[in-house]
Amino acid sequence: MRLPVPAYGRESLADLGPSVLAALGVPGEANVLGLPDLPRACVLLIDGLGWELLRAHPDAAPYLSALPGRPLTAGFPATTATSVTSLGTGRPPGGHGMFGYQVAVPGEGRLHNCLRWSDGIDPLTWQPAPTIYDRAAAAGVVTGHVSASAFQNSGLTRSAYRGARYLPADLLGQLVARAEQAVREGERALVTVYHGDLDAIGHINGSRSAAWRHHLGFVDLLARRLAEVMPPDAAFYVTADHGMTDPTDRVDVDAETGLRAGVALLGGEARARHVYTEPGAAADVLAAWRERLAGQAWVLSREEAIAEGLFGPVEAALAPRIGDVLAIPYADVAIVATEAEPLESTIVGMHGSLVAAEQLVPLLSHEDPG
Repeated sequence: MRLPVPAYGRESLADLGPSVLAALGVPGEANVLGLPDLPRACVLLIDGLGWELLRAHPDAAPYLSALPGRPLTAGFPATTATSVTSLGTGRPPGGHGMFGYQVAVPGEGRLHNCLRWSDGIDPLTWQPAPTIYDRAAAAGVVTGHVSASAFQNSGLTRSAYRGARYLPADLLGQLVARAEQAVREGERALVTVYHGDLDAIGHINGSRSAAWRHHLGFVDLLARRLAEVMPPDAAFYVTADHGMTDPTDRVDVDAETGLRAGVALLGGEARARHVYTEPGAAADVLAAWRERLAGQAWVLSREEAIAEGLFGPVEAALAPRIGDVLAIPYADVAIVATEAEPLESTIVGMHGSLVAAEQLVPLLSHEDPG
């Protein structure tokens, strides 16, 4: 099966931030997505709303389904920590180093959880690239990010959203009100809004569940309400960080000695695995994983993954964070670790892979009828 590489530099989530900045008149930014020039922009990111999922449920999301738009590739892996940092920095993963849910801390023999954030990791050191908010503010654009108060001081927030004024909103009415106020400030404004409940429901109940479909209806109402409160000189965009699938088959690394042999650390997640090997064991681990997962997953060495462009151009200092071996399921299978990751192994909806259901995210725009 052919390896589909994200469309970095053409139609990827990493291209959205710079394109919005260019449309706002920020010098030095590339508008590769061809967004219209307007002095204000609001971007709503709905965690877990894949392009294919949205297209499959037009009745549950009539407003979103009627908006003009196109798919973007999320980037690899298609997971929240990676994608929100690509949006927040305007760089592919190879330029910001957030290579997945869990990645190795080079030289320390441990994993760093990029979503929940691990102790002893400085966000400004781990992810030093300037954000789109830094660049917007330097050009005189007022910036804001609206999200739950629980995330305000997290390591991921400081990595992906620093430079933006954080506007906590734990209720949907607050979220709309704070976005409306922020986008009207100054002569030019950039506001991003994050809503995460759809993804949470997908993990618990699955993306094919009634609970997921019903919440999609609430998301549709949220997006419509945000569009209604935008001033006439503001662009309003809706996007996501990844899609989701509900794999029915499991490969349990902790139950198969052939997959654990030579493995020092197992990172990533069930649909995008980083495998860190013992010294001298990389070739043997690569061969064993390829044999076991033949017909189910792409299995590549770090060097092959970089050469294929899965992460975009990779800065040399960041490359050691990538697994010695990567395993990326394309079949209906999840690579779990029931002993090392008991909670993660029980979730229903998953993401991370390069397949379209997980990789494609919407870029929708509201056009003011006036």
